[in-house]
Amino acid sequence: MARTDHSFPAGSGSPAAAPAALRGRGAVTNVRHRFQRDDRVQVDDGWSASGLPADFVDSVPDNFSDTAPRVIPILPDTRHAPPAPKTTVTAEEARKMLSRNDSPDIPFDVAVNPYRGCEHGCVYCYARPTHSYLGYSPGLDFETRLVAKANAVQALRAELGRPGYKPSPINIGSATDPYQPIEREWRLTRGLLELMLETRHPLTIVTKNGLVARDLDLLAALAEQKLVVVYMSITTLDAGMARTLEPRAAAPWRRLEAVRSLTDAGVPVGVLVAPVIPFINDESMEHILQESKAAGAHYASYTVLRLPWEVKTLFEDWLNVHFPDRAQRVLHRVEDLRNGRRNDPNFGTRMRGTGVWADLLRQRFAVATRKLGLNRHRLALDCDRFLRPAGAPGTAGTVSDFLSPVGAQASSGVPFPAARPVAGGARGRGMRQLHAAAAGQLSLFD
Repeated sequence: MARTDHSFPAGSGSPAAAPAALRGRGAVTNVRHRFQRDDRVQVDDGWSASGLPADFVDSVPDNFSDTAPRVIPILPDTRHAPPAPKTTVTAEEARKMLSRNDSPDIPFDVAVNPYRGCEHGCVYCYARPTHSYLGYSPGLDFETRLVAKANAVQALRAELGRPGYKPSPINIGSATDPYQPIEREWRLTRGLLELMLETRHPLTIVTKNGLVARDLDLLAALAEQKLVVVYMSITTLDAGMARTLEPRAAAPWRRLEAVRSLTDAGVPVGVLVAPVIPFINDESMEHILQESKAAGAHYASYTVLRLPWEVKTLFEDWLNVHFPDRAQRVLHRVEDLRNGRRNDPNFGTRMRGTGVWADLLRQRFAVATRKLGLNRHRLALDCDRFLRPAGAPGTAGTVSDFLSPVGAQASSGVPFPAARPVAGGARGRGMRQLHAAAAGQLSLFD
């Protein structure tokens, strides 16, 4: 397929109110989140024909004739454009790290996320709505106002050391990427891997950043004991498309390079073609699988685009800015995959869609993986090696021995009560899910 030019001007062939794209950011605006009670909209108050403020309009001369045509001279707007939003990181004290789910279409039931928000800025990210629980927008706030769980290692150590804890593979990166750019300084993910190696605990990792290769020493040691599988998410092999879809994630070639490095070190690797977006990257599925297999991947999977809550608005705005020529076509095909809706939250269908187009994707994926020899066997992670951490503290939540990176803000976040009543059954499970969502630890959000 011919290379696509993504340099459309904002609003070209799109609604007049389409916002402009921001360099290095996925979302084009801060959308109003669903818990917000008020909304602010910038409007022209009529002081000038150009929409400029009154102090940018020349005063009318004293000798101005009433009979002369009324012309209001406008001063040129010499103001600079507003600065691009910068990434800020706030340290928080996590009460717990393990987030459990009983979703039938997720291959793990326990997850850990050391960060809230993600600087990769993937516009399609289904985890964006979790930022609403912090009072932040799922738009630009999600990729610029980040939260690091500074005591992540200590909190997880305490949970693994509790009496009666039974190990099952922990997924790191189910909501936000554990190897996003701020991991270079915070190193929370590396700390979690060190704890996993110490306790011989099985885990899986999902990322789209080549930074994962930094931890080859730990990952290779875990792989020797059948304790880890790394899944690399690759949406496209077109670097230009990748900069538009996921502006601060690693370039596609760097991800393939990381797959090759991990494989050479003996770490089992899978690839996720996720998400598949109609008329944006759907034609790349077979090519991604082929290059991933050549780099050493053994496993593969895919999901189709999901648009929960505010992501629907964010994605539509993004389409109107970057792909105005096909925006409606993309959205209509998404509706074809989702029973006429923009989003389908139902178990069993939310990941891969329904209908004739979903069946076509399934057939393409099945043929490609069979020809390439992917998914011929599944690695069973070993849960019998687990060693309870020595000297695990009785309570979690101290950050006294954690040195924050230079420039990090003071601790803030969601306050937790000292204790919560324990409820069982469906009601208790629902309460736990709400508490996990409020903590930003819900692994898959619809």
